[in-house]
Amino acid sequence: MTGGRRECEHPLVTNDVVRLTLDDLPGCLALADDRGWLSEEGKWRFLFAVGEVYGIRDGDELVGTTILTRYGADVAAISMVLVAARLGGHGLGRRLMEHALAQAGSATAILDATEQGRPLYEKLGFTALGTRHVHVGTFTPPVAQSTTAATRPATEADLPAIARLDTVTMGAERTSVLRLLPEFCSSLRVAERDGEITGFAAAWPNTDRLMVGPVVAGSDDDALALITETVTGTDGEVRVDFDERRPHLREWATAHGLSERFTCTIMALGPVRGDRGPHYSPLMQALG
Repeated sequence: MTGGRRECEHPLVTNDVVRLTLDDLPGCLALADDRGWLSEEGKWRFLFAVGEVYGIRDGDELVGTTILTRYGADVAAISMVLVAARLGGHGLGRRLMEHALAQAGSATAILDATEQGRPLYEKLGFTALGTRHVHVGTFTPPVAQSTTAATRPATEADLPAIARLDTVTMGAERTSVLRLLPEFCSSLRVAERDGEITGFAAAWPNTDRLMVGPVVAGSDDDALALITETVTGTDGEVRVDFDERRPHLREWATAHGLSERFTCTIMALGPVRGDRGPHYSPLMQALG
């Protein structure tokens, strides 16, 4: 699925898709800049650590990327599908996607699609599961929280409980990602009821803003308490992503300084897995 040229492909770019290493990070950042994306070095480093990064080169120039992150044998996230602006419309994005899907095998593939990317994903068989609403701004904490759950900083001993909750929501085990959260995130908290961990939330720095996610909770009140405790006292902008099932949480976010900036489409190819009920916000759109 990756070899040979197609009629729609750029005649100068005949190289196959290859596995990239961290040495290729500068090329990835340059490609992101070429497409007007943020220069998210920390995020790219994390994705290199947990996923398989693939690319296409035109001579020495990296002109396309995609990342496949496996969650066991059942689910795989596809992300960072980037093609150099000068080569758009020549089939490189499709070639990268086909390579990632071939590597994913029988696993359900998940991704968050922009309006520009959605037509390609639909042609490849992906279906829409919902809409992600991205809220960004300077957070103003509420005066009080209406929850009976207590939140506290997570410890290493909490990681098995966090992993169990995450597995329920994702429909697959992703310990390889979660074990890196304590080092990657600036804040990781859990919610407890009667001594049982019922939810967790994390936040991590990305360029000039704090990204909130993942957020998994047993109730809306607990989710809001986790988000509030995770970001209170933060200087600068905060970003939280909610899907369309949470209109009242989106209203809450807007009321506390986080306005909606854009949306994207949650998509899947294969059987839908996991319970989206407790899943309030993704770790990042690249990982679900």
